[in-house]
Amino acid sequence: MKHLDAKQVQDALSFPTLINALQDAFCSDITVPLRHHHDMDNPNASRETTLLLMPAWQSGEKAGVKMVTVAPDNAQIGLPSIQGIYLLMDLHTGTPELMMDAPTLTTNRTAAASALAAKFLARKNSSHLFVVGTGALSPQLIRAHHAISPITHVTVWGRSNEKAQHVIDQVADLGLSCDITDSLEVGVKQADIISVATLSQTPLIKGEWLSKGQHVDLVGAYRPDMREADDNVVKRCDIFVDSRPGAIKETGDIKIPLDTGVISIDDLNADLFELSKSEHQGRTSDEQITLFKSVGHALEDLAAAKLVAQFYS
Repeated sequence: MKHLDAKQVQDALSFPTLINALQDAFCSDITVPLRHHHDMDNPNASRETTLLLMPAWQSGEKAGVKMVTVAPDNAQIGLPSIQGIYLLMDLHTGTPELMMDAPTLTTNRTAAASALAAKFLARKNSSHLFVVGTGALSPQLIRAHHAISPITHVTVWGRSNEKAQHVIDQVADLGLSCDITDSLEVGVKQADIISVATLSQTPLIKGEWLSKGQHVDLVGAYRPDMREADDNVVKRCDIFVDSRPGAIKETGDIKIPLDTGVISIDDLNADLFELSKSEHQGRTSDEQITLFKSVGHALEDLAAAKLVAQFYS
């Protein structure tokens, strides 16, 4: 069985192709059980290490499972927060065919899912992207949104300007105008698309900063006790998610305002399945403020892994 490292996985994926593959996958018959989410006690860190197991399969084709750990303190010791592997198997025989680097697969498919959502939810003339966070996902979000929207300017906010500059350096080949801001408020107010990818436990984005026509892309906050946006954001926005079962259970950005009555289930307008199948038209006017909350879906992993396998076949 062949094992592909991070560079090999990255070389096999391009965002225009991956975004289209995800849209096709959300229209397909791929089976995806709700992912296993286990918080493992870690007395040597500030909080638990999370184990995620994400299986998916398509009848008569391929099956795959991703196993990743999320250790939020890893940045302090020079390690990525997300680590793990993805195993692609032949469904008919059950034979393992390919093992690949899961974090690279994850960052690419997550960014592609955000761009797919923006295809339906962002204004067509969106040119200014504000990226909040400086992790491995941030440069991929820039590349993915650039593949869908006419992005010409990118502003980056992070707790370290050095890390923010590193994000900008990684997308220098795109030829975009880029800058760094120390103010979340200023960054939000200037942007057409606000893309947030952090491990924040408290809201970073305030609803009072939003204006008509903006699109908010919330990618982090993968636990029910994490939040990237306050109650006013979800109250002001038309809300969309990648999958309803995951969104209402796994992320504090949706679960907390649901539990407190700030929003109701009926406020979740549609998911990526409905958007991809044209069962919901997404944005209906330039005045709307839209919000997309991503929690991750194993369908996305399988679609990306199949592209990687095709590239090396």
